[in-house]
Amino acid sequence: MIKDRVSDLVGRTPLIRLAVADGAGTVLLKMEQYNPTGTAKIRMARNMVDEAEEQGLLAPGGWLVEATSGNTGIGLALIAAERGYKFTAVVDNHASVDKLRGMLAYGAELLNVSGDEEGLATAARYATARRLAAEHGAFLTGQDSNPGNPNGYRPLARELHDDLGKDIDYLYGAVGTGGSLSGTGGLLRELVPDLKIIGVEPVGSVNFGGEQAPYHQSGTGTPEISEICEVLDYDVIDEGIKVSDSEAFETCRYLARNFGILIGGSAGGVVYKALERARTVGPETTIVVLVCDGGERYLDTVFNDAWMAANGLFDPQVTAWLASMLPHARAGRTPAEVH
Repeated sequence: MIKDRVSDLVGRTPLIRLAVADGAGTVLLKMEQYNPTGTAKIRMARNMVDEAEEQGLLAPGGWLVEATSGNTGIGLALIAAERGYKFTAVVDNHASVDKLRGMLAYGAELLNVSGDEEGLATAARYATARRLAAEHGAFLTGQDSNPGNPNGYRPLARELHDDLGKDIDYLYGAVGTGGSLSGTGGLLRELVPDLKIIGVEPVGSVNFGGEQAPYHQSGTGTPEISEICEVLDYDVIDEGIKVSDSEAFETCRYLARNFGILIGGSAGGVVYKALERARTVGPETTIVVLVCDGGERYLDTVFNDAWMAANGLFDPQVTAWLASMLPHARAGRTPAEVH
């Protein structure tokens, strides 16, 4: 298999079945970390640029601007490098250091709007990106409002249908901009009419209501101070639920240490909630989880014991529940010892 561009390698990512407890529903993980850049976001990054080129909005040697917490920026940085565009990513201190380094590796320019402030600065990121693009005549990809974002995930829906046919009962995904779940779910429901689509966001995010609060899951959710993204299609989503940082991160750690499955922080939260559903349904029910990225960019946070302890994120009750739902531990170690 010979391709001419790295972006031609996007898609056809594998599914892996979790070894759940007897009697539980089948849980399949769509492993988007096997895309170039290790994330699903390359799908929509490529598609936003493709659509802009088709519409005559990008000239050769043009300039791309985007507000991003990391994975979208890495995807756009790759596409920019591949096609000869300049790319500026407007970021804040909520992005992991590895994501920022990834963008730099592809030649992106970073503009950090946070200064010395920790955490999210979503509204400032979007406002700065809009101003920068307007002042310099650059093309604002605008993942929060660009229909090219959800359109980029329609091939993902076709992949799931090709692999599973109509044998999909639930689709679970994280909701940040909402593009991945809206785009995948919108087409997949046309192909599988009885499909139930479940959106997952961090406790403290407000896409599905509730009180705003700080959270550590990156690349997902919407803080109260930010506008909910236009590409989030509530008509597609049957249910919106919330997951705590501890539930998300303990799931990541448990999967890594017991199954060798290394996934990103927000993906851990989606898997946890899918496992809760699997506990209540029978083995004839199939639940597909969109795992949007791998865990390699969270080694200094989610998979770092000192960071987890410093932020009070260890939760033995979550680990014990995971052990009951995914009853597999390495020989000589009990689930209680797995942290």
